[in-house]
Amino acid sequence: MKTNRMGFMLVLGVGIVAVSFSSVFIRLAQEKGMATLAIAAWRLTFACGVLLPYAWVTHGREIRVLSRSQWKLLGLAGVFLGLHFALWIVSLAYTSVASSAVLVAMGPAFVGLGSWLFLKERLVYKTILGILLASGGSLIIGWGDLGHGQSPLLGDALALGGAVCMAGYLMVGSKVRVDCSLVTYIGPVYGVAMLTLLAIVLVTQQPMLGFQPAAYVWVLALGLIPQLVGHTTYNWALNHLSATFVAIVTLAEPLGAGLLAYLFLGETVTPCTGLGGVLVLVGIFVASQSELRRHGQSP
Repeated sequence: MKTNRMGFMLVLGVGIVAVSFSSVFIRLAQEKGMATLAIAAWRLTFACGVLLPYAWVTHGREIRVLSRSQWKLLGLAGVFLGLHFALWIVSLAYTSVASSAVLVAMGPAFVGLGSWLFLKERLVYKTILGILLASGGSLIIGWGDLGHGQSPLLGDALALGGAVCMAGYLMVGSKVRVDCSLVTYIGPVYGVAMLTLLAIVLVTQQPMLGFQPAAYVWVLALGLIPQLVGHTTYNWALNHLSATFVAIVTLAEPLGAGLLAYLFLGETVTPCTGLGGVLVLVGIFVASQSELRRHGQSP
């Protein structure tokens, strides 16, 4: 059982590292002149360009027999994911990255509350403590670089909306993944998320073409690594672990992003990043003790 436990944490660790590259790839694409909403839309477009043909060839029969209720939930999860990306990335134009990270840190609390209300998941003491520690660590990471931005109230509201949508995405995924294989789930969900983002780009009249070729290379990397590897890892975990615990684990992303920005972009790692990162990791460890034991993975 210890091997299974280590396997769960190793897979989630790979997912965190993959998703942590998001900030680096987004920054590099922005430096090449690509608009923020276009980055989000291309992220899902490139991911779906690889995933959807594979999903249809290997799981087409399973996809075709999905029930209407399953399609509704898959569509809802996809809309949540698309809105999460749109709201979060647009919020960065109005508020600081740190402020956005602070509000996104409320995600596990939303997931925990929603899972208790709608999925009837029981929150044990260690899970609640893990939420508090990991969220507190994320708050410290953000507080160390807290800024005002151009329109902080609007930016903060958008970031908060992004956190709520991420919570909805994880909760719906936790419910649907019980009856769907991984590829059967992520194919439609990523597809709907792509269509949601393309619709937003169309309505807001944001350009998708005409950027430097290097920008498309970076958003291709964004679609392949953070999306296909990172988010797919989270969706795999939803069939084995609670949505609340997966949400707690995602709070390691700001720490990973900060370290990668230091390595690849030359950004400074502040004392707040170090202290907050330790708290995030402690929170994940504390929550994992009850989570993995509850799912029969105790050593």
